Amino acid sequence: MAEPAFALIDCNSFYASCERVFRPDLLRTPIVVLSNNDGCVIARSADAKPFVKMGALFHEIRNDLKRHGIVAFSSNYALYGDMSERVMAILESRFPAVEVYSIDEAFADVSGLTEQAEPLARSVRAEVQQKTGIPVGIGIAGTKTLAKLANHAAKRWQAQTGGVVDIRDPSRRDKLLKALPVAEVWGIGRRMQAHLEAMQVKSAWDLAQTDAWTLRKRFSVVVEKTSRELRGIPCLDLEDCAPPKQEICSSRSFGKRLRELPPIQEAVAAYATRAAEKLRNQHSVCQQIRVSLRTGLFNPDEAKYANGILCQLPYPTDDTRLIIQAAQDGIARLYRPGFAYAKAQVLLLGLCQRNEYTTDLFTPEQPIRVDQLMSVLDQINGKWGRGTLRPARLKADPDWGMRREMLSPAYTTKLGELWTVSAS
Repeated sequence: MAEPAFALIDCNSFYASCERVFRPDLLRTPIVVLSNNDGCVIARSADAKPFVKMGALFHEIRNDLKRHGIVAFSSNYALYGDMSERVMAILESRFPAVEVYSIDEAFADVSGLTEQAEPLARSVRAEVQQKTGIPVGIGIAGTKTLAKLANHAAKRWQAQTGGVVDIRDPSRRDKLLKALPVAEVWGIGRRMQAHLEAMQVKSAWDLAQTDAWTLRKRFSVVVEKTSRELRGIPCLDLEDCAPPKQEICSSRSFGKRLRELPPIQEAVAAYATRAAEKLRNQHSVCQQIRVSLRTGLFNPDEAKYANGILCQLPYPTDDTRLIIQAAQDGIARLYRPGFAYAKAQVLLLGLCQRNEYTTDLFTPEQPIRVDQLMSVLDQINGKWGRGTLRPARLKADPDWGMRREMLSPAYTTKLGELWTVSAS
């Protein structure tokens, strides 16, 4: 039986790379991408990192960006999602099994392949670059945790490695573990780093050499598994599909402060609609929702208010209309006049799969015609684009919508914004 082997394929500065694909004039220009409402920096190209910290507030660094010649973009999630699907489609065509871990990275099983793993990885990297324009780094190792570290090395020393690092050889593995601090290990956050460093565990090598049972007793089984994986003992398998979420949240800051109830209810209806779409996408139903509303946090001149309420649904459901109604009733109970509201949230709770709950003769349940209606709604929106069919109370372009003043076109998802090449 072949030894287990995993590859981690991670897109380099993914959001910034997506923007560069359709703006070749920015190939050597530093780029940052901003969060919702152009609030703070959430992505940076490699050449922007020396000048901009992750999470920096845009209004505070606007002049600094201009001084360093850095171009800022509003987040274009439609573009990023479509480019991600293109990258993942290539990976799934080249590897026997792929676990999509996030929008810009995936694990692949390379155990027992007739083709050598490193040449295959370089071939895949070149194909992704050619067909999508997105640069990727690939790390190969005997465990998923080690593959993460190998990927980090591939991106950090790209010029020397060509974007691919294979550390299945024990000597290469140990050399990398000794070179990287424990903070670079997958799953080791700042708090855990402080605890480990207090035990003189300062490098990835130190963590690998620490007694696993001691780590389990002092911290958790997760840290124990991490230590074992660093030694080359596989503890994490490839997941063919992600397990259903136990909670689904839809939340955004308003594009401007809202003082009246109707536009707040409209925003909450939009958030509930999106949450219901996510719910149906994983074939779940929910039994409760929690709605919350708050003012801004940082303006000392604004009065502060924040509150939330739990709303019980009449039966487990994925009906957008029922979820919207419950959310709007809840927000009406939370609303207090005289405040400038900045953000609302809809959280779906009590999630379960359709076959995971039973009813008795007198318990109401979702009618079959609702299932049919929601299915048709999703099919139309899936074919023609989200929002093609929507509740009548939702406007196509609401004035409370997300502020995105530097939004790039939807090059790949809207016919009217397709990339064009002039003949001149």
